Amino acid sequence: MISIQKLDYYYAVKKQPARCALSDISLQIDPGTLFTLTGPNGGGKSTLFRLLCGLSLPAQGEIRLNGLDLQHHAAEARRLTGVVFQSPALDKHLTLLENFTIHRDLHQLPQALFSSRLEEDMAWTGLAGRLHERVGTLSGGMARRVELVKALLHRPKIVLMDEPTNGLDPGGRRDFLQVIDRLRQERQMTVLMTSHLFDEAERADQVGILHQGTLLAVGSPSQLRDRLGQEMVVIQGKDRQQALFLSQLLEKKPGLSIHHRESELRVEGIDSATLNNLLTDHREQFQTLSVKKPTLEDLFIHLTEQQRGHSS
Repeated sequence: MISIQKLDYYYAVKKQPARCALSDISLQIDPGTLFTLTGPNGGGKSTLFRLLCGLSLPAQGEIRLNGLDLQHHAAEARRLTGVVFQSPALDKHLTLLENFTIHRDLHQLPQALFSSRLEEDMAWTGLAGRLHERVGTLSGGMARRVELVKALLHRPKIVLMDEPTNGLDPGGRRDFLQVIDRLRQERQMTVLMTSHLFDEAERADQVGILHQGTLLAVGSPSQLRDRLGQEMVVIQGKDRQQALFLSQLLEKKPGLSIHHRESELRVEGIDSATLNNLLTDHREQFQTLSVKKPTLEDLFIHLTEQQRGHSS
């Protein structure tokens, strides 16, 4: 449903060489998939989002939405797409209904069809009785739901969302993501969302980890986590110096992968003998030691440290 092939994008910087924002990005996203593009802010997620929306053009490469080349068939591709931007795209001085009516006119929806769809979609928002209130009176979570209703009124096959839970509290984030997932399954939509929160990416069918304009990994959350094995050890040193001592000690052991951040160590591949040695002979060097299953954030740390190692 979404095909990206060898995509490059550069930012023009005044009196300086152009900066590469995306390099050789290729992705295939199947119909009905919830795909989350994750990674830290500044990694290129919003740039790729703008390209998918047709707001920017790539330096090279191709984007196809349901088989349509976005560069040569932009109008047709956009009719298939609903968009939720990171920054609010509702006019807070207008009522909910007035905002929806503008969207109706843009997509040339017949009034009867618009009314029936709006009634159907407003039923799950909890805001059905507030159509004549101004958007500015809504909470952040409610306004996000209204944005989603607007994006879905023309019944798109593809929904693109850039950091859609930005500014929501944990409960609001959970509720919003549950609504998206339910609607995706009911309407068989393909959803691509960006998020800098790795725990949000854990909910997706497929995940892409983007960092410094490079796609580091793509796969299901379980496939990506399994790249680090089933378990890892996290050691919290009493201070940076003690953590450094433990890191240097463990580096003498073959087969270990050690990631050192401030006073924390994350150790992959540790055996029971080494673990017992830490607990009996070096207990005074650390505050806590825990065994945990890897997360997508752990994989991101692992991949970026590998990337730095290759570039140095």
